[in-house]
Amino acid sequence: MRHSDVWRAIDRLAEEHGYSASGLARKAGLDPTTFNKSKRTTRDGKLRWPSTESVAKILTATGATIGEFVSYLGEPGQVGVFRNVPLIGFAQAGDAGFFDDAGYPVGGSWDEIPFPEVGDPACYALEIAGHSMAPVYRDGDRILVSPAAAVRRGDRVVVKTRHGEVMAKELARMTARRLELKSLNPEHPDREVLTEDVDWISRIVWASQ
Repeated sequence: MRHSDVWRAIDRLAEEHGYSASGLARKAGLDPTTFNKSKRTTRDGKLRWPSTESVAKILTATGATIGEFVSYLGEPGQVGVFRNVPLIGFAQAGDAGFFDDAGYPVGGSWDEIPFPEVGDPACYALEIAGHSMAPVYRDGDRILVSPAAAVRRGDRVVVKTRHGEVMAKELARMTARRLELKSLNPEHPDREVLTEDVDWISRIVWASQ
């Protein structure tokens, strides 16, 4: 870890959350000049490092994790470990206005959270509520869904029907006429859905468990 890496991470954290370096310092309750370029070296050219206290305060102020901060240590142009993705509650996914006809997120009512980079710019997160998908997904877990990912037998998927029902299941079988879906919770029955009744199906590619 180099001196320039740490300061770059602070600058990128500020940018990702809509602040200048001085604005981020102010947001965190620090002196606005704490992260100024002139404060990064002493008058005699000695490198000055940010304190762990100041880093802790900017993480708290932005709601960022240490993982997100570490992802910003790389050289400019490198893809970070995390990026911001749209987030809604699982129950909201059945409401109108959140997805287009192909299952891609649309509209301005989404929250945003940092999530691991998966190479799909249209990926989004759903937050699980309740215990209907336990023990695989529990209340409060967040699942990352990729509309562009190919779907195969055995994948865990999110399916939305034309009637507005949204469910997370394991794809047991897919034919030209129907989907056979295995429930993640053994207390809930498996499902069969006619292809003509499927609005969209997308693969779950990550879960924050």
